[in-house]
Amino acid sequence: MTVAPGPRVAVVTGAAQGIGAAVVDALRADGLAVVGLDLRANDTGDEATAVLACDVSDPVQLRTVIDGIGERYGRIDVLVSNAALGSHTLPDDLVADEFDRVLRTNIGGCFFGAQAAARWMTAGGSIVSLSSIAGTSALGRGNLAYSISKAAIDGLTRELAVEWAPRGIRVNAVAPCQVSTPGFVPLLTDRTLDHGTVGTRMLAGIPMGRYAEPHEIAAAVAFLASPAAAFITGVVLPVDGGNLALNPGGTVGAPR
Repeated sequence: MTVAPGPRVAVVTGAAQGIGAAVVDALRADGLAVVGLDLRANDTGDEATAVLACDVSDPVQLRTVIDGIGERYGRIDVLVSNAALGSHTLPDDLVADEFDRVLRTNIGGCFFGAQAAARWMTAGGSIVSLSSIAGTSALGRGNLAYSISKAAIDGLTRELAVEWAPRGIRVNAVAPCQVSTPGFVPLLTDRTLDHGTVGTRMLAGIPMGRYAEPHEIAAAVAFLASPAAAFITGVVLPVDGGNLALNPGGTVGAPR
């Protein structure tokens, strides 16, 4: 495929708010032309900031939208798969429809998005998926379907990295801890999660003593998407304030 002239082109799913919106800003600051996708379109009247409507759980719709972007720009250099669906249903109560919906959105959206975008990529292309600490260690609290989907993203990242390395397409993931986004903050007062004390439990597992900010996750994504990470592929990068480094029985900052 001949690469069309012009700036590098990025596609970001789940781009309307939170981490996705921060990723859009970070990539644009790096000089990329960025097209955002989200469940609902956000037509600002400015082509450079508009978000296209796309349901990533629908592989046909996702491929159609990504192909449209590829045809329009003649290339896709970066795909950031950020769109995800949460789940807080205990294993005994989890039904097939919810389980399927979470996996279709979270892992299906990553795989079929990567499959579609890779058709428009040449050597130097970069795919970055948003995983989670939940993909590495269990959170409990009804996160079963969500955690399984994030563990699957970790496996997908490694497999695609190996499969597509000969084509020069890099595949990585970022695994955040809890991030201060509009979708996360209401959970802190949800009394169905540890009787409203879930925030205290989560902070106890983060040695740096705070939640991540969207721009901090976006900075890691932008790095992995950039030429500065040209020899990095198959990596799941924790951006977690030390969460995965902490043994559950350990103590943070204990006095001597």
